[in-house]
Amino acid sequence: MLAQQRQQAILERVRRNGAARVADLVRELGVSDMTIRRDLEVLAERGLIQKVHGGATATGSGSTEEPGFAAKSVRQQPEKEAIARRAAELVRPGTAVALSAGTTTWTLAHHLVDIPELTVITNSVQVADVFHRAGRAGQTVVLTGGVRTPSDALVGPVAVSAIRALNVDTLMLGVHGMNVRAGFTTPNLLEAETNRELVAAAQQLVVLADHTKWGTVGISTMAKLEEADVMISDTGLPEDARSALSDQVGTLLLADPADTAQVVAQ
Repeated sequence: MLAQQRQQAILERVRRNGAARVADLVRELGVSDMTIRRDLEVLAERGLIQKVHGGATATGSGSTEEPGFAAKSVRQQPEKEAIARRAAELVRPGTAVALSAGTTTWTLAHHLVDIPELTVITNSVQVADVFHRAGRAGQTVVLTGGVRTPSDALVGPVAVSAIRALNVDTLMLGVHGMNVRAGFTTPNLLEAETNRELVAAAQQLVVLADHTKWGTVGISTMAKLEEADVMISDTGLPEDARSALSDQVGTLLLADPADTAQVVAQ
Protein backbone atom coordinates (compact mmCIF):
# COMPACT_ATOMS: atom_id res chain seq x y z
CA MET A 1 0.00 0.00 0.00
CA LEU A 2 1.35 3.41 -0.99
CA ALA A 3 1.76 6.11 1.67
CA GLN A 4 -1.08 8.15 0.18
CA GLN A 5 -3.42 5.14 0.20
CA ARG A 6 -2.44 4.30 3.75
CA GLN A 7 -3.02 7.85 4.93
CA GLN A 8 -6.43 7.90 3.25
CA ALA A 9 -7.34 4.66 5.03
CA ILE A 10 -6.25 6.17 8.34
CA LEU A 11 -8.24 9.35 7.70
CA GLU A 12 -11.39 7.39 6.83
CA ARG A 13 -11.05 5.33 9.99
CA VAL A 14 -10.62 8.42 12.19
CA ARG A 15 -13.58 10.16 10.59
CA ARG A 16 -15.75 7.06 10.83
CA ASN A 17 -14.95 6.25 14.47
CA GLY A 18 -14.03 9.70 15.73
CA ALA A 19 -10.59 8.46 16.79
CA ALA A 20 -7.92 5.84 16.12
CA ARG A 21 -5.13 4.32 18.20
CA VAL A 22 -1.63 3.82 16.85
CA ALA A 23 -1.55 0.20 18.06
CA ASP A 24 -4.79 -0.59 16.19
CA LEU A 25 -3.56 1.05 12.99
CA VAL A 26 -0.26 -0.87 13.15
CA ARG A 27 -2.15 -4.14 13.43
CA GLU A 28 -4.74 -3.37 10.75
CA LEU A 29 -2.37 -1.88 8.15
CA GLY A 30 0.59 -4.18 8.77
CA VAL A 31 3.23 -1.48 9.06
CA SER A 32 5.51 -0.27 11.82
CA ASP A 33 4.66 1.99 14.71
CA MET A 34 7.02 4.65 13.30
CA THR A 35 5.34 4.54 9.89
CA ILE A 36 1.92 5.13 11.42
CA ARG A 37 3.22 8.01 13.52
CA ARG A 38 4.73 9.63 10.42
CA ASP A 39 1.40 9.24 8.61
CA LEU A 40 -0.39 10.88 11.54
CA GLU A 41 2.10 13.76 11.45
CA VAL A 42 1.37 14.31 7.74
CA LEU A 43 -2.40 14.26 8.28
CA ALA A 44 -2.15 16.56 11.31
CA GLU A 45 0.00 19.08 9.41
CA ARG A 46 -2.70 19.19 6.74
CA GLY A 47 -5.31 19.90 9.42
CA LEU A 48 -7.22 16.70 8.68
CA ILE A 49 -6.84 15.10 12.14
CA GLN A 50 -5.70 16.05 15.60
CA LYS A 51 -2.80 14.11 17.10
CA VAL A 52 -3.27 12.94 20.68
CA HIS A 53 -1.25 10.68 22.96
CA GLY A 54 -1.31 7.19 21.47
CA GLY A 55 -3.28 8.05 18.36
CA ALA A 56 -5.48 10.67 16.70
CA THR A 57 -8.97 12.15 16.87
CA ALA A 58 -11.18 13.77 14.29
CA THR A 59 -10.89 17.53 13.95
CA GLY A 60 -13.67 19.82 15.06
CA SER A 61 -14.48 17.73 18.12
CA GLY A 62 -15.14 20.77 20.33
CA SER A 63 -16.94 20.71 23.65
CA THR A 64 -20.28 21.61 22.04
CA GLU A 65 -20.12 19.37 18.96
CA GLU A 66 -22.95 16.84 19.13
CA PRO A 67 -22.99 13.99 16.56
CA GLY A 68 -26.40 12.67 15.58
CA PHE A 69 -27.75 9.29 16.67
CA ALA A 70 -27.13 7.67 13.28
CA ALA A 71 -23.50 8.81 13.20
CA LYS A 72 -22.80 7.52 16.71
CA SER A 73 -24.61 4.22 16.22
CA VAL A 74 -21.93 2.87 13.84
CA ARG A 75 -19.02 3.62 16.20
CA GLN A 76 -17.48 1.01 18.53
CA GLN A 77 -20.32 -1.47 17.95
CA PRO A 78 -18.52 -4.53 19.44
CA GLU A 79 -17.56 -2.53 22.53
CA LYS A 80 -21.10 -1.22 23.02
CA GLU A 81 -22.55 -4.70 22.63
CA ALA A 82 -20.17 -6.11 25.26
CA ILE A 83 -20.93 -3.25 27.65
CA ALA A 84 -24.68 -3.66 27.12
CA ARG A 85 -24.58 -7.39 27.84
CA ARG A 86 -22.73 -6.77 31.09
CA ALA A 87 -25.08 -3.98 32.12
CA ALA A 88 -28.14 -6.16 31.49
CA GLU A 89 -26.84 -8.60 34.11
CA LEU A 90 -27.32 -5.90 36.74
CA VAL A 91 -31.04 -5.46 36.02
CA ARG A 92 -33.52 -7.53 38.01
CA PRO A 93 -37.18 -8.31 37.22
CA GLY A 94 -39.72 -6.09 38.92
CA THR A 95 -37.45 -3.04 39.20
CA ALA A 96 -37.65 0.50 37.84
CA VAL A 97 -34.76 1.36 35.54
CA ALA A 98 -33.99 4.67 33.85
CA LEU A 99 -32.09 4.77 30.57
CA SER A 100 -30.62 8.02 29.30
CA ALA A 101 -30.37 8.75 25.59
CA GLY A 102 -27.42 7.35 23.66
CA THR A 103 -26.38 4.53 21.39
CA THR A 104 -24.94 2.40 24.22
CA THR A 105 -28.15 2.63 26.24
CA TRP A 106 -30.08 1.92 23.03
CA THR A 107 -28.00 -1.23 22.60
CA LEU A 108 -28.73 -2.12 26.22
CA ALA A 109 -32.47 -1.70 25.64
CA HIS A 110 -32.42 -4.68 23.24
CA HIS A 111 -31.11 -6.85 26.10
CA LEU A 112 -33.76 -5.67 28.55
CA VAL A 113 -36.88 -6.45 26.54
CA ASP A 114 -36.98 -10.02 27.87
CA ILE A 115 -36.75 -9.07 31.55
CA PRO A 116 -40.25 -9.43 33.05
CA GLU A 117 -42.17 -6.82 35.03
CA LEU A 118 -39.72 -4.06 34.24
CA THR A 119 -40.59 -0.38 34.45
CA VAL A 120 -38.43 1.72 32.13
CA ILE A 121 -38.12 5.50 32.35
CA THR A 122 -36.30 7.17 29.48
CA ASN A 123 -35.89 10.48 27.70
CA SER A 124 -34.75 8.69 24.54
CA VAL A 125 -37.07 8.31 21.57
CA GLN A 126 -34.87 5.51 20.21
CA VAL A 127 -34.82 3.56 23.50
CA ALA A 128 -38.60 3.84 23.90
CA ASP A 129 -39.05 2.58 20.33
CA VAL A 130 -37.09 -0.61 21.13
CA PHE A 131 -39.55 -1.52 23.88
CA HIS A 132 -42.54 -0.43 21.81
CA ARG A 133 -41.53 -2.71 18.95
CA ALA A 134 -40.96 -5.62 21.35
CA GLY A 135 -44.58 -5.33 22.53
CA ARG A 136 -44.01 -7.00 25.92
CA ALA A 137 -47.21 -6.81 27.99
CA GLY A 138 -45.30 -7.20 31.26
CA GLN A 139 -43.32 -3.97 30.84
CA THR A 140 -44.17 -0.33 31.44
CA VAL A 141 -42.33 2.39 29.55
CA VAL A 142 -42.46 6.02 30.62
CA LEU A 143 -41.16 8.41 27.92
CA THR A 144 -40.59 11.95 29.13
CA GLY A 145 -41.48 14.89 26.90
CA GLY A 146 -39.44 17.87 25.79
CA VAL A 147 -37.23 19.27 23.05
CA ARG A 148 -35.54 16.72 20.80
CA THR A 149 -31.73 16.93 20.48
CA PRO A 150 -29.50 15.59 17.64
CA SER A 151 -28.98 12.44 19.76
CA ASP A 152 -32.78 11.93 19.92
CA ALA A 153 -32.94 12.87 23.61
CA LEU A 154 -35.99 14.68 24.99
CA VAL A 155 -34.69 17.50 27.17
CA GLY A 156 -35.73 20.76 28.76
CA PRO A 157 -38.23 21.85 31.45
CA VAL A 158 -40.96 19.38 30.48
CA ALA A 159 -38.58 16.42 30.78
CA VAL A 160 -37.08 17.78 34.01
CA SER A 161 -40.53 18.25 35.58
CA ALA A 162 -41.54 14.68 34.71
CA ILE A 163 -38.34 13.16 36.08
CA ARG A 164 -38.55 15.10 39.36
CA ALA A 165 -41.75 13.23 40.20
CA LEU A 166 -40.11 9.83 39.81
CA ASN A 167 -37.88 7.51 41.85
CA VAL A 168 -35.98 4.67 40.15
CA ASP A 169 -33.83 1.81 41.35
CA THR A 170 -31.07 2.19 38.75
CA LEU A 171 -30.03 4.73 36.14
CA MET A 172 -28.07 3.49 33.13
CA LEU A 173 -26.30 6.64 31.96
CA GLY A 174 -24.57 7.01 28.61
CA VAL A 175 -21.97 9.77 28.32
CA HIS A 176 -20.24 11.81 25.62
CA GLY A 177 -16.94 12.04 27.45
CA MET A 178 -15.17 11.55 30.77
CA ASN A 179 -12.02 12.66 32.53
CA VAL A 180 -10.81 13.20 36.08
CA ARG A 181 -11.38 16.96 36.21
CA ALA A 182 -14.73 17.28 34.43
CA GLY A 183 -16.27 13.92 35.30
CA PHE A 184 -18.98 12.58 32.96
CA THR A 185 -19.92 15.17 30.35
CA THR A 186 -22.19 16.01 27.41
CA PRO A 187 -21.96 18.63 24.63
CA ASN A 188 -25.61 19.66 25.19
CA LEU A 189 -26.48 21.98 28.10
CA LEU A 190 -30.15 21.00 28.22
CA GLU A 191 -29.31 17.31 28.07
CA ALA A 192 -26.91 17.76 30.98
CA GLU A 193 -29.64 19.37 33.06
CA THR A 194 -32.09 16.56 32.24
CA ASN A 195 -29.53 13.85 32.98
CA ARG A 196 -28.63 15.45 36.31
CA GLU A 197 -32.28 15.05 37.28
CA LEU A 198 -32.11 11.36 36.28
CA VAL A 199 -29.03 10.97 38.48
CA ALA A 200 -30.87 12.57 41.41
CA ALA A 201 -33.89 10.29 40.91
CA ALA A 202 -31.87 7.04 41.01
CA GLN A 203 -30.73 4.98 43.97
CA GLN A 204 -27.90 3.53 41.90
CA LEU A 205 -25.92 5.15 39.08
CA VAL A 206 -24.40 2.87 36.43
CA VAL A 207 -22.35 4.67 33.77
CA LEU A 208 -21.85 3.01 30.37
CA ALA A 209 -18.95 4.34 28.28
CA ASP A 210 -16.61 2.69 25.79
CA HIS A 211 -12.88 3.42 25.91
CA THR A 212 -12.99 6.18 23.28
CA LYS A 213 -14.92 8.42 25.69
CA TRP A 214 -11.89 8.74 27.96
CA GLY A 215 -10.26 12.15 27.59
CA THR A 216 -13.21 13.68 25.72
CA VAL A 217 -14.80 16.64 27.50
CA GLY A 218 -18.23 18.04 26.67
CA ILE A 219 -19.27 21.52 27.72
CA SER A 220 -21.40 20.42 30.68
CA THR A 221 -20.88 17.93 33.51
CA MET A 222 -23.69 15.48 34.32
CA ALA A 223 -22.00 13.74 37.26
CA LYS A 224 -18.61 13.54 38.93
CA LEU A 225 -16.68 10.28 38.63
CA GLU A 226 -17.19 9.48 42.32
CA GLU A 227 -20.98 9.61 41.89
CA ALA A 228 -20.94 6.43 39.78
CA ASP A 229 -21.72 3.32 41.81
CA VAL A 230 -20.70 1.17 38.83
CA MET A 231 -18.79 2.10 35.69
CA ILE A 232 -18.83 -0.30 32.74
CA SER A 233 -16.34 0.18 29.90
CA ASP A 234 -14.41 -2.20 27.65
CA THR A 235 -10.96 -3.77 27.68
CA GLY A 236 -9.66 -1.14 25.26
CA LEU A 237 -9.61 1.34 28.14
CA PRO A 238 -6.01 2.60 28.62
CA GLU A 239 -4.13 1.73 31.79
CA ASP A 240 -4.05 5.33 33.02
CA ALA A 241 -7.82 5.54 32.65
CA ARG A 242 -8.29 2.25 34.48
CA SER A 243 -6.19 3.51 37.37
CA ALA A 244 -7.95 6.87 37.57
CA LEU A 245 -11.44 5.40 37.34
CA SER A 246 -10.69 2.62 39.84
CA ASP A 247 -9.72 5.31 42.35
CA GLN A 248 -12.92 7.29 41.81
CA VAL A 249 -15.92 5.11 40.91
CA GLY A 250 -17.49 2.51 43.18
CA THR A 251 -16.80 -0.48 40.92
CA LEU A 252 -15.12 -0.55 37.51
CA LEU A 253 -16.09 -3.38 35.16
CA LEU A 254 -14.43 -4.03 31.81
CA ALA A 255 -16.27 -6.03 29.17
CA ASP A 256 -14.27 -7.83 26.47
CA PRO A 257 -15.64 -7.20 22.96
CA ALA A 258 -13.92 -10.38 21.73
CA ASP A 259 -15.79 -12.45 24.26
CA THR A 260 -18.86 -10.78 25.66
CA ALA A 261 -19.19 -13.46 28.32
CA GLN A 262 -15.88 -12.42 29.82
CA VAL A 263 -15.87 -9.42 32.13
CA VAL A 264 -12.84 -8.28 34.06
CA ALA A 265 -13.54 -6.55 37.34
CA GLN A 266 -11.00 -3.98 38.35
